Amino acid sequence: MDRNPSPPWRGLEAEAEAEAEAAAAGGDSIGTTIYSKHWLFGVLGGLIQLINPEKAKCRENDKEEQHTELDEEMENELCRVWDMSMVEDVALFLYEFNAPDIFMGVLAKTKCPRLMEICVGILGNMACFQEICVSISNDKNIGQTLLHCLYDLDPPTLLEISRLLLTCLSRPQVANIWIERIRENPAVYESICFIMSSSTNVDLLVKVGEVVDKLFDLDEKLMVEWIRNGTAQVLHQSSGDSEEQPPLKIVPCVLEAAKQIRFDNPIGLEVYMHILQLLTTVDDGIQAIVQPPDAGRDTWNFLFDLACHDFCQPDDPPIILQEQKTVLASIFSVLSAVYASQTEQQYVKMEKNLPLIGGLIWVLHNMEECEKRSVNLADCATEETSKSDITEEDFHLKVLKDVSCELLSNIFQALTKENIVQALKEDYLNKQMCSCAFKNLLPMYRSVVEGFLNVLCEADKALVDDLRKDFPNLKAQN
Repeated sequence: MDRNPSPPWRGLEAEAEAEAEAAAAGGDSIGTTIYSKHWLFGVLGGLIQLINPEKAKCRENDKEEQHTELDEEMENELCRVWDMSMVEDVALFLYEFNAPDIFMGVLAKTKCPRLMEICVGILGNMACFQEICVSISNDKNIGQTLLHCLYDLDPPTLLEISRLLLTCLSRPQVANIWIERIRENPAVYESICFIMSSSTNVDLLVKVGEVVDKLFDLDEKLMVEWIRNGTAQVLHQSSGDSEEQPPLKIVPCVLEAAKQIRFDNPIGLEVYMHILQLLTTVDDGIQAIVQPPDAGRDTWNFLFDLACHDFCQPDDPPIILQEQKTVLASIFSVLSAVYASQTEQQYVKMEKNLPLIGGLIWVLHNMEECEKRSVNLADCATEETSKSDITEEDFHLKVLKDVSCELLSNIFQALTKENIVQALKEDYLNKQMCSCAFKNLLPMYRSVVEGFLNVLCEADKALVDDLRKDFPNLKAQN
């Protein structure tokens, strides 16, 4: 792969020597820290020497070792700089010393994965400070070099690249610069999809997921372009005679990553569920999920399994819903979109999905306890527990309630007498559960509840009579 040209090494070496002499003559501390300027100059000077072209020529006989391995002492010193770069004074000092240019030169020259990881990691720490983030984001050379690093196969380096990208995308001042840069580099899509579909590194998958989630949240146009990428590749491939690898499509890649981290990282799973939810906000995204029969079935089965086996357990205390509210809202939202689009598909038929009714009613039941807790917290709000935090919590609970009611109403409309008999037998429905469902569905879904009662009456008239005592305003069955 072609790399960007390295910076002028001789000039930087001379500058390092001059700065070191100045540091020795004046104060040696970096800003208000106790870190030594002179020591830092020495480390950076050693880094320059490490990939200096003239020095490299003198080592041609040992070229492979030079490029792939890092001296232990140099590694320890660079790791110390990595730790130090989290301090703003040190980060600004590195920036003034043109450290980003040095790191770009390293990335262009070295084949040592550990050295690449450390350099990107230091740059990632530096990017946490606004002035530096804006500067490196506006540098086209840095931007292109970093995106090229996404084509690397070294997980630690990819993790640090992803962390840096997420830092930059999280700053409104520069987010659009990176979005356009990514749009102009189609290979970024392929690299990210490849990571999601094939990596087993949980930390890397989580961070890449956060990058994708941020990109899609910031730019719907880019999301649609990525959705269509897989389709365009399929059409192109089908018109040719050559046997190529199957194209990487966004939905299967997201699902594969979610499956990989399912039991290891709840936060990462929440991120990938939110990506799927974002995909359902546009028609192209829904079609990408449901049009290929295998993709629709895999998505439904995986999310159904999460809702009914990983979450929504009858023995779970109500308070656990506070932890699960955002991921459940995403899961139910996607399930609702798939169900509405694929009512004729076998995988959404209710005889196979009755446990979902129990899961949804479990959420609605525990929602009442969570709402009581929110009221109590609001009454006791202090500086430590601000009312804005409580309001945000209430918002997420309301979103979960809304999507749960929408999905449950759709399911209620599809239930047959046979489905209800089976649900009553397997305890996915009973008087208490029906009462909880009605309390939450009314009055918005009155017609749905009344239609459900008509079918329920065929299965258990005594239960319907009991329910009508608690809900006397519901119309009698026809």
